[in-house]
Amino acid sequence: MKNMSSKSCTTRKAEKQDSYHAIHKLPSGDSPYVRAKHFQLIEKDLEGAIVLFWKAINAGDRVDSALKDMAVVMKQLDRSEEAIEAIKSFRDRCSKHAQESLDNVLIDLYKKCGKLDEQIELLKQKLRTIGQGEAFNGKPTKTARSHGKKFQVTVKQETSRILGNLGWAYMQQTNYTAAEAVYRKAQQIDPDANKACNLCLCLVRQERFNEARSVLEEVMQGILPGSDDHKTRIRSEELLKELETLEYTTFDSPSLGVCLGDAFMGGVDQLMNSWNPPIRSRRLPIFEEIMSHRDQLAC
Repeated sequence: MKNMSSKSCTTRKAEKQDSYHAIHKLPSGDSPYVRAKHFQLIEKDLEGAIVLFWKAINAGDRVDSALKDMAVVMKQLDRSEEAIEAIKSFRDRCSKHAQESLDNVLIDLYKKCGKLDEQIELLKQKLRTIGQGEAFNGKPTKTARSHGKKFQVTVKQETSRILGNLGWAYMQQTNYTAAEAVYRKAQQIDPDANKACNLCLCLVRQERFNEARSVLEEVMQGILPGSDDHKTRIRSEELLKELETLEYTTFDSPSLGVCLGDAFMGGVDQLMNSWNPPIRSRRLPIFEEIMSHRDQLAC
């Protein structure tokens, strides 16, 4: 009877522990990585979590997750430069499957630090990976997570998202010609209201108000996906007010055309064509070396 009672008690204790880990979304066990997650999520001791994440990395304990999670925590503590160096130094210990998520963390860190050239180069590298058919480890979709919910992302959606991020990086460099080009391509692939607002802003900055209004109207009329999002509605209304103010004080400038190198734009075209019936193209691959006098993209 004592043995049965002891086993029952042990079982209940194990079930209680499992329930605790499930509720707090903690991995089970007592390894350095598990303790790091406990410090991060339960104790809210981020400095202590970093120490334990380092121990996990050095011990080879769930290195993929430990390195990524540590970098995220470092970013929260305004230690982004340190996080960048950590990823660069230790990513070779991580599996091939972890490299894409590490790149995504690096892009956020570069953005946080204002390292626009590095951010742009890494975004272009990710597009190159897609063009070579190596995105999502060769699978047509991947599982992503946002606000605790999982959903499937297609290669087309990912390409459009990366182009949108690239456009925003060019906007920060005030390279509006390059930003416009990639935003337009992103909208051709997978249009949405957020990128339309960014394209509108890009055109406003170039004082091309008629084109900007035309882009914004698709959002205001609810034509594009995401137009009904509350934040997007507020932003589109703010853009409309800015546009109306500028239209009264500034003459509309003519479009000078998008003067990006044929190699870059042709490469995006080739990528798009690969999703449809083959179309003959003489243009070069997306990221081959472009002659400097034809390339306005930051390299």
